[in-house]
Amino acid sequence: MRNVHAGLPFTAAEFSDEQLAAALEDLSVPALLVSCVHMSRPEDRAAILASELRPQGSFLNEYQGFLDADAQARARAFALDVVRDWRDRGCPEPEPVSPAMVKQLMEWIVGAAVGDEYVPLVLEELELDGADERAGAPVAGAADYPVVIIGAGMSGILAAIRVSQAGFPFVIVEKNAGPGGTWWENSYPGARVDVGSHFYCYSFEPADHWTEFFPQQPEVQAYFQGVFDKHGLGDHTRFSTEVVGATWDEAAGTWSVELDTGESLVARAVVAAVGQMNRPFVPDVPGGFDGPAFHTARWDHDVDVTGKRVVMVGAGATGFQVAPAIADQVKSLTVLQRTAQWMFPNPGYHDRVGPGVGWAIRHLPFYGRWFRFLIFWPSCDAAFAAAKVDPDWEPQATSVSEINDIVRTMFSEWITSQLPDDPELVAKVVPDYPATGKRTLQDNGSWLQTLSRDNVTLVRAGVDRLEADGVVDDQGELHPADVVVWATGFRVNDFLLPLRIIGRDGQDLRETWGSAPRAHLGVTVSGFPNLFLLYGPNTNLASGGSIIFASECEVTFMVECLRLLAESGSAAIEPTRAAYDDWYERVQAEAQTMVWASPHIEHNYYKNAEGDVHGINPFRIVDYWGWTRRPDPADYQLS
Repeated sequence: MRNVHAGLPFTAAEFSDEQLAAALEDLSVPALLVSCVHMSRPEDRAAILASELRPQGSFLNEYQGFLDADAQARARAFALDVVRDWRDRGCPEPEPVSPAMVKQLMEWIVGAAVGDEYVPLVLEELELDGADERAGAPVAGAADYPVVIIGAGMSGILAAIRVSQAGFPFVIVEKNAGPGGTWWENSYPGARVDVGSHFYCYSFEPADHWTEFFPQQPEVQAYFQGVFDKHGLGDHTRFSTEVVGATWDEAAGTWSVELDTGESLVARAVVAAVGQMNRPFVPDVPGGFDGPAFHTARWDHDVDVTGKRVVMVGAGATGFQVAPAIADQVKSLTVLQRTAQWMFPNPGYHDRVGPGVGWAIRHLPFYGRWFRFLIFWPSCDAAFAAAKVDPDWEPQATSVSEINDIVRTMFSEWITSQLPDDPELVAKVVPDYPATGKRTLQDNGSWLQTLSRDNVTLVRAGVDRLEADGVVDDQGELHPADVVVWATGFRVNDFLLPLRIIGRDGQDLRETWGSAPRAHLGVTVSGFPNLFLLYGPNTNLASGGSIIFASECEVTFMVECLRLLAESGSAAIEPTRAAYDDWYERVQAEAQTMVWASPHIEHNYYKNAEGDVHGINPFRIVDYWGWTRRPDPADYQLS
C-alpha cells in the first residue's frame, strides 16, 4: 500500500505544466524543496541540498526561509522541473529516508543545527513512513475496562479515537449539543486560532482544506466535527448531558460517574477532558446594567450590535479579536483594559491559503508534513530562551534577561512603528512588564488600526460598578452603553470546575488540591486511581508549540497506563505518592525560574492568587514528549 503522505499520483493530462507552475506559486519554498528531495533520485538529492537555493533561517510564521523574491522565483522554477520529471515518471513512491537524512533535512529547512534528541520526536510527529505510531496496538483484556470520557472537545475526541483503537469500550459525555469544546462555544465575531492551521490539527488527521493559515472558528469547529464523524464517535456520545461528579468504589475497582440527568455510568477509568478554558470568568461587580450583557464565550447572536454603543471589558486574546471584527459596525466601542498586551508581529495572521497548498498536500510527497514541521520548529522550545529569568539581570521589572530585553525591544518597535503620530495611544498600548510574561498576541496591525478609529476609545482602567445605562470604571468615569461585552477570560486555575471527584478514602479532589492543583505529568493523581486528566495542571504551553501536540503526548501516556492496567488484570493504577510529590516540586521549582512567575506582572492568568504557576508547562516540549511515551513502572503502582 502506498504511503499516505507520499502524494497521490497524477498525470500531465490531469495537471498540466501551466497548472503546476501556478500551484507552486502558493507554496512555501523550503517545504517545496524538501519535497523535491523526496521526489528526486537518490543520486540527485545531494545536489539539491548543496545548492545556494537554501533557507537562510526560520522564524515563527515565516514560511519562505528569508529568501528574497528572486531566490524564491529561481527555486520555484527549479522545483517545477523536478515535479514535472517526477510526474512524467509516473509519480513513483519515494524511497524511505534514513533518520540521518531526516536530521539533515531538518537542519537544512530551518538553517540551523538540530539536537539529536529531536529526531525521534519528528519522525513520530511527521509520519514519514506513513505509520501512525501513536495509535499503538490493540490491548489484551481491554474489553473488560470500559472508559468514560468527559468532554468532546479537542482532547476528548483524541482520547476517544485512541482508546477505541486500543480496544477499550467508551462513552463520551458532552455538555454541549455538538463536538469541538472551546471551538463549539467561542463563536464570537473574529474568533480564530493563533497557531498555524497546518499544525493546529491532529498529527494523524492532517487537513488539506484550510482556507486561512489561521482559520476562524467555524472552520476549526468543522475540522473537529469532521474527525469526530470520520471515526464514528457519534454512536458513543451523549450530547447535551453534563457530568456533575464521579466517585471511586474501592471494592469494585470502578468509578460511578454522575450525570445531570440523575443517571450514573459505571466505568473502570475516567478521562477528564474538560479543558482549562472551559468556564467563563465574569468579575463580580456591584450594580446592574439594563441592556444586553454577555461573556464572549456565550456570545448572544440575537443581539445586533450595529449602530450600538458597546463597552467591552477586557482586551486580552479574545478582546483583541473581537474589537477589529465589530468596530466598523458599532456606533462606538469603548475598551476597558487594565493591562496592555505584548504583540508578536504576524503580518499574515488573516491571510488566505492559496489553492496550490491543498493540491500540494494531496499530491507532492511529504510537502504537508514538512510544512507542518516548518510551523512547528520555530515554536518548539526556542522561546524558552526569552522566558528564562537571569537573576543577575536588571531591572527585572521590565525584562528578565538580555534575550528577553531584545524581544521587548522588537515588540516595542513593532507597536510604535504603527503609531508614529499618536504618542498618547503609544503610552497606553506599550506594556510596562517583561515580554512573554503574559500571553503574547498575534498581530497583523488590525488591533492598533482599530484603536485609531474615531469611534473606538481605549481606556486603561478596570471596572468599579455597573449602572443601568453603562459601566463605571475604577477611576469613577461612566461609559454609556447599549451593550456590554465581558472579554474577561476563563477560570483557568479552577481545574475541573464544577466537577466533584471523590477518590480513595472519600477524598474530594478539589478540596485536596486547594489552591495548588497538581497531577503527575499533568495526567494522573495519587489517591484517585484510573483517573486521567487531559490539559491538566502544568500542561498548557506558553513557549510555543500547539496544545494539540501536548494533548497527543498526554493521551499516549494515558493509553499506556490503561495498557498496563488491562494487561496485568489489575483493578487500579495510580502514581506513587513519591513520584506525584516529586513531579510537583520539580515543576514548581522550574516554573519559578520563568518570566511567567515574575512578581512584576499583575493580572496574569498564568499565576494563581498566591503567585504560583499551575497551568503552564515549564519544561521543553521534547522532554515532555519523552517522559510521556510510556509510564515508568517505578512511578506507578498497580493494585
